[in-house]
Amino acid sequence: MKNGEIFPELFVLGAGPGDPELITMKGYRILKEADVILYDNLANKELLAIAKDDCEVIYVGKQPYGSYTPQETIHEMIKHFAFTKGKVVRLKGGDPFIFGRGFEEIIYAREHGIKTHFIPGITSMQASGFEDIPLTHRSVSEGIWMITGTKKDGTLSSDLKLAMQSNATVVIYMGMKQLAVIAATYIEQGKGATPAAIIQHASLPHQKIASGLVEDLPEMAANGGLTYPALILIGEVVNFHSKNT
Repeated sequence: MKNGEIFPELFVLGAGPGDPELITMKGYRILKEADVILYDNLANKELLAIAKDDCEVIYVGKQPYGSYTPQETIHEMIKHFAFTKGKVVRLKGGDPFIFGRGFEEIIYAREHGIKTHFIPGITSMQASGFEDIPLTHRSVSEGIWMITGTKKDGTLSSDLKLAMQSNATVVIYMGMKQLAVIAATYIEQGKGATPAAIIQHASLPHQKIASGLVEDLPEMAANGGLTYPALILIGEVVNFHSKNT
C-alpha cells in the first residue's frame, strides 16, 4: 500500500529446510515488508518474527497425513488479501517449486490480476551436507533424481525404477509412508544392498539420521524413531556419512 492505494502482489517465498538463518537475504527483506504472511507447516515459525508489527500472519499449513487447509481456500485467501491489504507473502518450506504448489498459486494470482514474484529457497535435500552426505561426488554419483513419494493419488512415483538404473543419488520427498514399497522395489531389482539414509528435521538442532541399506529402510525408521517430515536418500554417497561418524 502506498498513499492509501493498494497494489496487489503475491510473493511465493521459500523458507528453506528449517534453520531460519538459511533464508535468502531477499526473502528476509520481503518478510519485513509483507502486509500479510500465509505460512506453511514446514516454514520455521521464527521467521514470522521478522514481519512488521501490523503484518497479518495466518497459518495455512498441511499436516502430513492429517488436517490441512484446502488449496482452493488458500487461493481465495491470496486473492482476498492481495486486494484488501497489498503485499501477500506465501511462505513455504524448502523451495516452493520443488514438490510444492507454489507455481499453482502464482498461476492463480496472475489469472486474477495480481502481480507475482518468486523467491527460491534452499530445498531440504541440500541439508544432507550437514550429515556429510554430498548429493553428488566425482566417480560416485553423476547426478540426482528427486522423486516424490506421494503422488496426487497417494502412490509412489514410477520414476523410482528408472532412477535405480543409474548411479545417481536418489532423493525421495514425502516418502515415509512408502518405506516398505521402496525397499521391496530395490530388492526386486537385486539392489537391496544399496546404501540409504533417512534424515528427519534437516538443518535443525533436533535433526536425526538413520543410515544403512535400502532393504532395511522400515527397520531403520522404526529403530531410530524417525517419522515425517523426513527425506530418504539412496546411493553410494550415503557411505560418506558412515565414514565420518
